[in-house]
This record gives sequence, C-alpha cells and structure tokens, in this order.
Amino acid sequence: MYAPVRTETVRCAVYTRKSTDEGLDQAFNSLDAQREAGEAFIASRKHEGWVCLADRYDDGGFSGGNVERPAIKRLMADIEAGRIDAVVCYKVDRLSRSLLDFSRLIEVFDRHKVMFISVTQPINTADSGGRLMLNVLLSFAQFEREMIADRTRDKVSAARRRGKWTGGVQVLGYDVHPDGGSLVVNEDEAAIVRQIFDLYLELGSIQAAAAELNRRGWRTKSWTTRKGVFREGAPFSKNQLNGLLKCPLYAGKVGLRGVSYEGEHPAIVDQTTFDRVQRQLVANNVSGGAVAKNRYGHLLRGLLQCAACGCAMTPSVSKKPGRVYRYYVCGNATKTGWENCPCPSLPAKAIEAAVVARIKAIGQDPGLMAATLDRVKALQRERQPQMVVERRHLDRELTRLRDGGRHEDQEQVGRLELRRGEIDGEIAFLQTTAIDRRDLTRALAAFDEVWECLLPREQERVIGLLIDRIAFDGARETVAITFKPTGIKSLAADVAAAQEALR
Repeated sequence: MYAPVRTETVRCAVYTRKSTDEGLDQAFNSLDAQREAGEAFIASRKHEGWVCLADRYDDGGFSGGNVERPAIKRLMADIEAGRIDAVVCYKVDRLSRSLLDFSRLIEVFDRHKVMFISVTQPINTADSGGRLMLNVLLSFAQFEREMIADRTRDKVSAARRRGKWTGGVQVLGYDVHPDGGSLVVNEDEAAIVRQIFDLYLELGSIQAAAAELNRRGWRTKSWTTRKGVFREGAPFSKNQLNGLLKCPLYAGKVGLRGVSYEGEHPAIVDQTTFDRVQRQLVANNVSGGAVAKNRYGHLLRGLLQCAACGCAMTPSVSKKPGRVYRYYVCGNATKTGWENCPCPSLPAKAIEAAVVARIKAIGQDPGLMAATLDRVKALQRERQPQMVVERRHLDRELTRLRDGGRHEDQEQVGRLELRRGEIDGEIAFLQTTAIDRRDLTRALAAFDEVWECLLPREQERVIGLLIDRIAFDGARETVAITFKPTGIKSLAADVAAAQEALR
C-alpha cells in the first residue's frame, strides 16, 4: 500500500514475524531480512518525512493464526499510546494470517490514523478497491495457513499409524532420545509407573490412589523443553492420574483418535496389567470411583478381584424391609452386561466365609503352609528392588529441591523425607527379617481362636494387613489369595498380643 504524501514526520515501525524458531540463531536470519526490506522501503520515502523507529518488533517462532505474540502486543500498545504513525511489514501475512484478527488490527490502525504498508504488495487502502484487494490477499493467507495445518495433521496421523512418537508433553517413565523423535525408557521412573498401576489396582479408586501418591511425595514428570524451559513436576490430581493410567504409551502403543497402534518404543507396563486397569477405570465411571465408608461391613473391600475379567469386585447391597443383602459385583459386568462375566455377583457372606476358611486351612495343612511361605518369600524378594529404585528416585528429587533453595519447596521436601523414612524402614525389614515357618504358623494356627473375638472393624484391618489381593475365578469356582510379605510378621505380633489379652 502506498501512503499519501505527508509533510510532517511519519514515525514508522517495522514488524517482522517467523512461524518457527528454526534458523533464528544465525547471524543474519529471516527476521533481519524482513527488517532490512522494511528499512529500505522507509528510506525510499525519506523525502516525505518517513523515519524508521529504532524499536524492533520481532516475533520469532510465533504463528500468524492468532495475536498471542509479545511483539504484536507491544506494537499495539505503542499505537494506542500515539507513538507510531505507520506499520511496515514485508508481506500482509507477516502481520496476521487470520482474516478476523487482521480486521480487528486494521480497525485499531484506522482509529488511531496509523497506516499499514506491505513492502512486497503495494496496495492503496484509501479507496474501497484497495481494501477489497487487501482482504482478498488476507483470505488467501488464511487459506494457506489452514492448508499447512491440514498437511501437518495428516503427517502426524501417518507417523502415529506407523508407531512413531510425534512429540508433546513428556510422560513419566520415558525420556526423549538425545537425537529427538523417539522415546527411551527411564528405568527409575518406569519402576515408579509400574507401582502406580499396581497401587490403583490395589485401591480400586483414582481418588484414593492420588491421595496415596501425594502422601508419598511422588510427582508428575519433570522435564526440559527444547527451548531450555524447565517444567517441574506437580502433585497428582485425579485428572492427571487418570490421564497417566489411560496413556497407551505405557503398553508400547501410540494413540490416534481412540485407536492404538504398535509403537516403536518399548512398553513399561505389561498388556495384561494395562488392560486390567482400563477395565477398572470403566467400572469406576459407573460408581464414580468414590471410596465410601464401609457402612455394611464388607470384609474384602478393595481386595477382591474377578479373575475372569481382571477387574475389581466392588461392594453392593440390596434392601428389603428389615433386611440388607450384601454382595460383591464385578465391575466389568456392571458396565458391559452380566452375560459377559461367568460370575458377575457373589454373596458377600459366602465369599468372606470361604476366604476366612482358606486362611484357617493354610494354618492346619503343612503342604499349603509350605507353598504359601514360598510365595511370600518370592514377593519379599520382588519388593526389595522396587523399594531401592524408589529410594534412589527420592534422593535425586531431594537433592534437586534443596539445590533450588526455594521456600515453597520445603513442604515437598518434608513429604519426601517422610516417605524416604518409610522406605528405609521397609528395606531394613526386607533385608534383615526372614519370614520363617514359625512366623506363618503363629499367625495362622491361632487365627481361628482370635478371629472370632475380633470386632468387624478389627477383622477388616487384620485381613487388610495380611492379604494383598484375592482373585475369584467364577468359571472354576476357586479362590487365590496373595499375602503381603510385611503383613506376616505384623499379624503374628497382633495375634500374640490378642492371645495375651484373652488370658
């Protein structure tokens, strides 16, 4: 656009923009070239009083699809303040690629009597024809931007269908390869991720799992962007934990519009565990996943799982006048239909009695005692490496927070130190305490005698102390009990104390 001749000084601001930051670190880059063209155009109008302002309005690495750009905001502020008489750009689309945004900018220009000049597109906006041409050019600029966006989306979609990671926010358990473009496993974080999946299956509730993770002082991924900006991990919210548990990356897959494709990166969580978590999440959508008070005394709450469907069996009741009937219901059956589970509902009293009887039988059968003891020792060996990895992870986090020296980090330091103390205690227990036959015998042989003397709330605590999970196979009508390694010693002490109190 050519401006009308003026006799007074015309203060000209040169605005430049580049959509990506590629090449901006060079001595003479695209922004410099645009400014040089603008300065030359202004110099050619020197006889009309045009002068180039020294202030630079450069937006490197910002899209023209919106006006959320620091330099354009400074430019508009200076126009509002009356410091600018003309804005010079190399091309129309450098100012904006959005027809709506451009119209709004021009409206502000007109209100403050500021000219807009495109160096390579000489258009006179003093008449309606010039404004029409300007809008036509801008329409093509917006069309080009949308076409580029479409091509980019198609490229990303094609890459994901081939299993490639296409960038975005980094997730706990993976780091970006030094060469970029792919994910590599962060072994320490991967161990934390596996524990998060196991914890959710154990508790059966996102809210309860998030609360436990925050109590331990665990946080989301801390990472550094390509521009060198550090993104510090945050405490787990329900939404963040839900996103982590649903992330297909952990199963070695890449998601695209609800469909998962085999990824090039290695999996962190085995497919069976990942599928069990997805089924539990679906079941929680029905109940809301709330951790309700154990109002009706379900003894196996949070422990019972449907072996066929791989999801939790949650407490349920039906009421008739004067009576309450307790059940455990399969989450998968609740969501997809009872015909999809061999045993969608269990009478609570029957399964609870069967589990208690099984525990008593172990204490009376040498063969079962030996098999149970072997499994408990195996779990003890498996648990110790997990604790060591978490301890190492906590040490690094504590060092980072202390080196930062920020006052607001002190609360997080306190939580991490508390969790480290818990881990040290459990590691010491696992390293120095041998679960022997005598411990198991003491805990289970007297179980029958002590059990009947406990209140329902105390019975629930003892079961929770002793058992990690219970899998019920409806097709075979079998019950598999997994004991907690640390619970054997604790229960043995509880049984001894209860026996002493009864004397």
